[in-house]
Amino acid sequence: MSQAHGRPAANDPIAHAATQLRLVLAGWPPSLVTIVLLGVAVLAAWLLYALVIRVVPGRLRRSRPGLDLVLVRARRPVFYGLVIIFLGAVVPATPLGQTAHADILYILSAAFVLLLGWIALIAIDLLAGRELGRGTGNIQDDPMARRHATQWQVLRRAANVLTIIITVAAALMAFPGVRTYGVSMLASAGAAGLVLGLAARPLLSNLIAGIQIAITQPLRIEDAVVINDQWGWVEEITSTYVVVRIWNWQRMVVPLAWLLENPFQNWTRDSAELIGEVHWLVDYTAPLDAMRGKLDEIVHASKLWSGKVVVLQVTHALAQTMELRALVSARNSSEAWDLRCLVREQMIAFLQAEYPHALPKQRLELEPGAPTDAGQKMRTAA
Repeated sequence: MSQAHGRPAANDPIAHAATQLRLVLAGWPPSLVTIVLLGVAVLAAWLLYALVIRVVPGRLRRSRPGLDLVLVRARRPVFYGLVIIFLGAVVPATPLGQTAHADILYILSAAFVLLLGWIALIAIDLLAGRELGRGTGNIQDDPMARRHATQWQVLRRAANVLTIIITVAAALMAFPGVRTYGVSMLASAGAAGLVLGLAARPLLSNLIAGIQIAITQPLRIEDAVVINDQWGWVEEITSTYVVVRIWNWQRMVVPLAWLLENPFQNWTRDSAELIGEVHWLVDYTAPLDAMRGKLDEIVHASKLWSGKVVVLQVTHALAQTMELRALVSARNSSEAWDLRCLVREQMIAFLQAEYPHALPKQRLELEPGAPTDAGQKMRTAA
């Protein structure tokens, strides 16, 4: 858009052509001339847009999938940008007053700023999408892939929020009246600014917390976490909250600021490997050596075991039973849970089939000389 005091520049071919067209339409109603000039500008922008889109050869687009994606995402911004440029050059040639010319050009300037912001959002999304696409298929077993995905997801959302704020502010500054009003408001509205700041505190605190999480990374995408006694996986990290996929497929939404102020468990902070534990209550006659051998057989036959830890120990001696604890290692939290269930089930089946006397039971001992009727005295023996 080139203009000097509302008159088209002599070296602007679009404005010159619009002026010549207006001379041709001399004698027509001003409103009709304005509509024709604006319509011709939009048509010229569309023709140039169609020409530009076909400049890139189809073979080059097919050989470079990334270029084709950029062109698809950039089509609408390119078209709208050409329309704004052509309209900005044609508006001074329309039979409107100087005030109308100025108002329309202010609107077009603000629209052009918004268009630049839109292009910036597309560029951020394309860059983040390319980086996120480099990750492995299963990132649960790859801490570096989870770190990479977390950084780009959080930074992309933070960059989008900042871009939108800056774009809207710059678009409003295109209007002189808004600039003047804004300066006067900043000079005389300290109390109002304080109120607005307090009202925006949750949004700003969560936004800052998101940037902090992207840098320090106390949790990452697909980390196994326990938050408020709820176990699940981190499914999404936005600029203001975290979505946790709980084991029963429900979703728990947690504000980022809350995560930085409250403790939570991260089972895959440095490594996805976990040690699962299984407990049994068995009789004191339970064959510990046979159970250790069976436990070793179970984990070696399962693909869920990581091959590192397999232990069976007596952890408690109670009045009537003893408590056994088995420790088995797995590559991630999901496999650890499945392995624990498998070990528990097969060990119970083993005891039922081979050593049924080792299952918990109660013993009754009759006192010597006790009567044999229903009121006889009995006591429970350990």
